[in-house]
Amino acid sequence: AVAIFPVVALAALMLLLNIFAPTTTDVRVVKYVVPIVSQVRGRVIEVPVENNRPVKKGDVLFRIDPTPYQNAVHALEAKLASDDARIGADRQRLAEVQARLADAQSGERQLNEQLNQATGQVSSLSASLDLARTRVKQNTELVAAGAGNRFDLEQAQTNVNELTAQLAAARAGEQQVREKLSGRVNGDLATVAGVKAQIATAQAQVKASQAQLETTRAELENAKWELSQTTVLAPGNGTMVNVMLRPGFFVAGMPFNEVMTFVDDEYQIFALFNQNELHQVEPGNHAEIMLDTYPGRVIKAKVDSIIWAQSQGQLDASGNLPQTGFNPPPGQFPVKLVVGYQPYDTISYSAV
Repeated sequence: AVAIFPVVALAALMLLLNIFAPTTTDVRVVKYVVPIVSQVRGRVIEVPVENNRPVKKGDVLFRIDPTPYQNAVHALEAKLASDDARIGADRQRLAEVQARLADAQSGERQLNEQLNQATGQVSSLSASLDLARTRVKQNTELVAAGAGNRFDLEQAQTNVNELTAQLAAARAGEQQVREKLSGRVNGDLATVAGVKAQIATAQAQVKASQAQLETTRAELENAKWELSQTTVLAPGNGTMVNVMLRPGFFVAGMPFNEVMTFVDDEYQIFALFNQNELHQVEPGNHAEIMLDTYPGRVIKAKVDSIIWAQSQGQLDASGNLPQTGFNPPPGQFPVKLVVGYQPYDTISYSAV
């Protein structure tokens, strides 16, 4: 009993500790590594950073000769001013043509009024001519009977001739007005239709100029963005490594042409446990970490989450599941930890 009971108690204690307070010897500190590439191509003129030196967010990593990009911006700014002036002229031309439309429509109204006047004049002259012819007939009968004055007959005949000439002129004028009003295109008078066609052309020109202006603006914005990319800045607080770039180098502006590497100061901690040790682990549980790089220091932390999704045993039907940045041993799952407090000075933990 003296030998068996302590062994059983110790075994039970270890099993219970493995269930309620699991431990692991595999803790990994992971940092993000960002490859630095150039967005534009050109000759490097300055590299103010050094290898294995810390940088802060916004620090200049390197500069590319901005001359060609600055020239492109100046050229597009001049083109934008020219396009702006052109669209102003096109809009002024459109306003002038639209003003002529009102004049053309006013001319149509005047023609209608002239037609009404000509029609009324023809009617009036026709009535006067009929009356004059009646008087000629009456005076002719009176002169034949000896009861009339021959002068009155001649005067009446003269009136008939004058009225006939006036009626012919009035009918000719009425016909001219009708011919002017009969020339129509799609229901509009020819002059009105012509002005409307000019308006449509001017509107199309304004739209084309506006489209060209917007294109130039987009090109200018892109040129300004390319100019800004000639100065490459640090994406965050971290350390620059693999700095092989020097003034005079030519960068091609390709996504796979890495010129230096940025290691972020932010880190993530993962502790690897076997699956049967995690059924009691929940987010918010407290944890303690000891790293070989900091012997004797106990780092307080808490459980952030358990990453159950792993690519082990997955069928490649639609690609792999997202990985945690490393390949855990088979049968183990990472537990993400968040450091709760640091009893010592600020420590930048390196990968174990």
